[in-house]
Amino acid sequence: MLFFNLMIIGSMISVSAYSWLGMWIGLEVNLLSVIPLFKNNKNIFPAEACLKYFITQVMASIILIFSIIYSFNLINLTLLTMNLMTIALLTKLGAAPFHFWFPEVSEGLNWINNIILMTIQKFAPLILLMYNMSPSKLILLSIVCSSIIGSIYGLNQISLRKIMAYSSINHLAWMLASFLENKSIWMNYYVIYSLILINIIYIFNYFKLFFIYQLFLIKNQNKIIKLIFSLNMLSLGGLPPFIGFMPKWLTLNLLIIQKLYLISMILVIFTLITLYFYCRLIFSNLTFNLNENLIYLFNSKLNFYFISFNLINLMMLIICSSFFNFM
Repeated sequence: MLFFNLMIIGSMISVSAYSWLGMWIGLEVNLLSVIPLFKNNKNIFPAEACLKYFITQVMASIILIFSIIYSFNLINLTLLTMNLMTIALLTKLGAAPFHFWFPEVSEGLNWINNIILMTIQKFAPLILLMYNMSPSKLILLSIVCSSIIGSIYGLNQISLRKIMAYSSINHLAWMLASFLENKSIWMNYYVIYSLILINIIYIFNYFKLFFIYQLFLIKNQNKIIKLIFSLNMLSLGGLPPFIGFMPKWLTLNLLIIQKLYLISMILVIFTLITLYFYCRLIFSNLTFNLNENLIYLFNSKLNFYFISFNLINLMMLIICSSFFNFM
């Protein structure tokens, strides 16, 4: 619990700092506190995952502090300094083409630590990237690469952790795209994505699922869990009328207003590919065994609040639309 609190404090230091040096210090506090969390015997490959994560983050931190020190001698940030900062932050995020470490680290962690890696650890670098954000060619390149790599590389995976890692890279492309003009849309995207991801990973962790073939093992009495899992995956893919569609819709609308038609088309096309391997998980989950009773059975052990929260979360787009129509 101590290291978890220090991790949150490190992120808050980075977000609230008034100088780049203070932001860098916050990132280092965050890094030093998250390593003991990842170095857990409950993880699959704790030492390997921690070492890969630590080396990559240290390399990114070196580039970041070098660019900060270099900028002290300048009145304004030069293009080189801004690009170095952007590269360092994109590496910390695991955005393509600096994503080489992200799926491998994710594969070595348990599901709880994967939630930390895919949500909390992205918050501070995203905020710092927003401060340094300009629609440069480097950002546009990262958006395109993250969208393509996050979808194509996830197609032939059988590990659920790698599938969620590549899915996270694809969603990161949408978050970076929402930065281009309106810097408030990405926060909506981040919050909605985090909530949906937590719901999905909660199910994976509850049933100890790590590979696609294990989805067949969800027993007959958990029909409601199968339904909730399927709806969450469709929402994660951005399919209307679920809440996951809303941030994609807002981002796409923003890109079209800015006349970034090519970026919009790339994001939509490759998001459809991610929706395809989400459907693979759904079909595997909904496949029944020969000895399985198709009659719905409710498991009293399931948490009522978890089910209610999921259904409200998934249908929030319909609820909000209906509310504004009556206003």
